[in-house]
Amino acid sequence: PGALPVVNEGAVEAAVKVGKAIDATIPEETAFHRKNYYYPDLPKNFQITQYDAPICQDGELAFSVEGERRSVEIRRAHLEEDPGSLQHKGGSIDTADYTLVDYNRAGTPLMEIVTKPDFRSPDEVRSFLAKLTEVLEYLSIFDATRDGSLRVDANLSIVDLSDVDADGIDASVLDETDPNRTEVKNISSHRGAEKALAYEETRQRNAIQRGRAVEQETRHWDEAKGVTLSMRSKEEEKDYRYFREADLPPLRVSDWKEGIAIPELPDVRRERFREEYGLNEEAADKLTSTKEVADFFEDVAEQFDPDLAATWVADELLGELNYRDMAITDVSDRFDGIERLVELVATDEITTKNARETVLRGMLDDGDAPDDIVEREDLGKTSGDEIQDAVVEAIDENPDAVEDYHNGEGGAINFLVGQVMQETGGSADPGDVNQLLRDELDG
Repeated sequence: PGALPVVNEGAVEAAVKVGKAIDATIPEETAFHRKNYYYPDLPKNFQITQYDAPICQDGELAFSVEGERRSVEIRRAHLEEDPGSLQHKGGSIDTADYTLVDYNRAGTPLMEIVTKPDFRSPDEVRSFLAKLTEVLEYLSIFDATRDGSLRVDANLSIVDLSDVDADGIDASVLDETDPNRTEVKNISSHRGAEKALAYEETRQRNAIQRGRAVEQETRHWDEAKGVTLSMRSKEEEKDYRYFREADLPPLRVSDWKEGIAIPELPDVRRERFREEYGLNEEAADKLTSTKEVADFFEDVAEQFDPDLAATWVADELLGELNYRDMAITDVSDRFDGIERLVELVATDEITTKNARETVLRGMLDDGDAPDDIVEREDLGKTSGDEIQDAVVEAIDENPDAVEDYHNGEGGAINFLVGQVMQETGGSADPGDVNQLLRDELDG
């Protein structure tokens, strides 16, 4: 009520789901704090966040980098309020004519996931973020299409790790050496994180090699220029003067956290698809790329042969969507029609070629129903008698190709198949035509 804060139940539930997905400890009780700082994106000069009692602690997330399995420890995941966003007009942060502040998102729930210093390279960070967002999408708490839904603050420092075990980076080494780390902000994508860290690593190495000190500061990633720019000196923890948020009592989640369920996560589902449907690794990866794709595939596989379902969802549909720079969610209202298209192929009512090149593309272009396209374009399969007549005609009208076939030239049969397909308007099955031609020629 009024200006007092209220805990968003949906945000707490989402945080619990994340905790379960990363195998984190979810304490019986969690609490909120005030983080005090002055910056234009938060005019009240403090942010409601969590300090020493986060809702999730000590988790981990496994992912793959170029075929190698890696796991990164997650120190915590906590809830806080989102500040506003700065809009730099007429240039980037250092060249803008002026800056506006958009407060539309201020005060909405935000989840911050903090890893331990456990990354070996910028490409590991990119792979980790890809896996993390995949998991969050499966939990239905992340939408990659929404602007600002992913923001990355990346901390990086250069230290001498000659005495560190090659299996990992011991956080105590970082504490003992007390490096001047930099924090890079304004990163909004997996690839952007990789590029920003690669640039910052090179910048810091060059500074050290020239005998210059690396300042502890916050830097801004300029995506357009591909550089990081100094924003301000980096605050230390004590500068934020954390204290308990008096307007929000401690939150106990012990009574209902066990009732919060999470769906089958992508790695588990991927392995099940391989075993249950006999899919190869590439097909399983495609069909579990998002929860929506996996759900749709299973709907189709329940009705038709799983191999046919996998081919049509993983190769035909996703391939066409990728070509058009579309996502599966863009055609969710056409799932029934796509299932009907698979049925037309499964029941041999149209050829695979026509289904792919004419019907599917027509459905995506205009939203037409598959049966309407088949009728309009006269794509129904030609009857057996008509195909047989076309086969005999092709043989009679192309004696040179027939002679070439009998002389063992492999291209001759393909030419004759093409003649039959042309005569039938592409409505015959090429495999059937090939066999009928061979039967007639060898008889």
